Amino acid sequence: MNLLLDTHVLIWWMQGSGRIGPRAKAVMFEAGFQLWLSAASVWEMAIKSAAGRLSVDTPLEEAIPCLSKQGVRALPVSVRHALAAGALPLHHGDPFDRMLIAQARCEDLTLMTVDSAMSAYDVRTFDASL
Repeated sequence: MNLLLDTHVLIWWMQGSGRIGPRAKAVMFEAGFQLWLSAASVWEMAIKSAAGRLSVDTPLEEAIPCLSKQGVRALPVSVRHALAAGALPLHHGDPFDRMLIAQARCEDLTLMTVDSAMSAYDVRTFDASL
């Protein structure tokens, strides 16, 4: 399975939070599973950090390369993704979440999230709280 981590799941992982459920943690590190990090999530975290709405122990400039060393693959935002996000119905107003939905659909990824609003779209999800 290929998992695209929703931004909040990524933040929880980076903070060592207990909010990621035991089943989700097991799936994240199961052999043969690939974790993906969207450039949109990094952008969202950078904006929130600069605005003082996100505090992380390790600066993003250091934390993101560490994730790559752990095998997390970067997913850039492409024109195809942008067009797909723009074509989504307006069930969810957050542009970052809409991009993650579009990327998951375009790249055939499962979106790991706790955001129940994602289920309004035709996208595979995995509940990160399990």
